[in-house]
Amino acid sequence: MEATIEKLDLQKSDPNYYKAGKKPDLRDLDSYYYLTLSGRCDPKSDTFLEAIDKLYAVAYSIKFICKSEDMDFVVPKMEGFWWIDGGLKAQHKFAQTPANEWNWKIIIRMPDFVEGDHYYRAVQKVKAKNPDLLDNDEVKYELINEGRCVQGLHIGSFYEEELTIAKIMQYIEENGLEVAGYHHEIYLSDPRRTSEEKLKTILRYAVQ
Repeated sequence: MEATIEKLDLQKSDPNYYKAGKKPDLRDLDSYYYLTLSGRCDPKSDTFLEAIDKLYAVAYSIKFICKSEDMDFVVPKMEGFWWIDGGLKAQHKFAQTPANEWNWKIIIRMPDFVEGDHYYRAVQKVKAKNPDLLDNDEVKYELINEGRCVQGLHIGSFYEEELTIAKIMQYIEENGLEVAGYHHEIYLSDPRRTSEEKLKTILRYAVQ
């Protein structure tokens, strides 16, 4: 009888990373490897939707390679960093900036047992299966360390985050901290299967 491979689910095994309450709080995070893809466009555009397809294609290719090596895992939730040109001091103008000028980096965290060789083989498999999908290795394998962060849970539309962000910024100010990173979203809900008013998104800011 074939043994069942235990499947790692980071959302369950790492609640410090994937759990948040409506009331902002402070978290300390380690360094993690992610699949990343960066761009600049309206998130409602075909370009952005195609970027998501590319990121998930590599993520699932890695998953199946790892599964063949008895290291299966649930592909984690997608996340995204969002910013506009001008550095951290300009980010308060984000809401007033046209969406086609938004910069973004969408990411998917990888388990600790995933290595650079898994990433390389996965990209080659995706290219072999669909040569037109990936261009110039745009999906990268990247180490990100946000360190100390303040976060809170937002429930509702992505375009109605102002109140949640205001609570986070108030917490940051009251605790003598400063924002040290761009707006970070972790998408706990699938917008294709969840009504807009019930979407759950962790909003997170690196601080110092």
